[in-house]
Amino acid sequence: MENFDFADHEDFFSRRCIWVNGPVIVGAGPSGLATAACLREQGVPYVVLEKADCIASLWQKRTYDRLKLHLPKQFCQLPKLPFPQEFPEYPTKIQFIEYLEDYAKHFEINPRFNECVQSARYDETSGLWRVKTSEAEYICRWLVVATGENAEVVWPDIEG
Repeated sequence: MENFDFADHEDFFSRRCIWVNGPVIVGAGPSGLATAACLREQGVPYVVLEKADCIASLWQKRTYDRLKLHLPKQFCQLPKLPFPQEFPEYPTKIQFIEYLEDYAKHFEINPRFNECVQSARYDETSGLWRVKTSEAEYICRWLVVATGENAEVVWPDIEG
């Protein structure tokens, strides 16, 4: 039997707890949006948490303006909604962001912006995930981490 941790218990009751009758999706980039769209099509409720103030924040805030997709558009489109016909073979950064914003609108995906996940842990006793943000604690049966491979800046430690 686990020891009772008063600090954890106190933290649990000091936050607003929100039950999600489906998965919590962490990240509103292409993978998070695609997951949300597919769940919506199946009638599965979900919540998308995004630490930034917009969808695809990596694309919107951390890429240079002349960037283009490095693969043809048919390999980069998300499920259930192709790129517009008039887009070039290699869409620009602005076109890709426009596509992602239209995708979110089309599937009525409304991420909860400025919600940075501080921790996510699986509670073996209840069989539920506890996903803590600065705003609330989300309780759910499933967790999808769609933060991308480049979500955090990594600075190499190089002498000189």
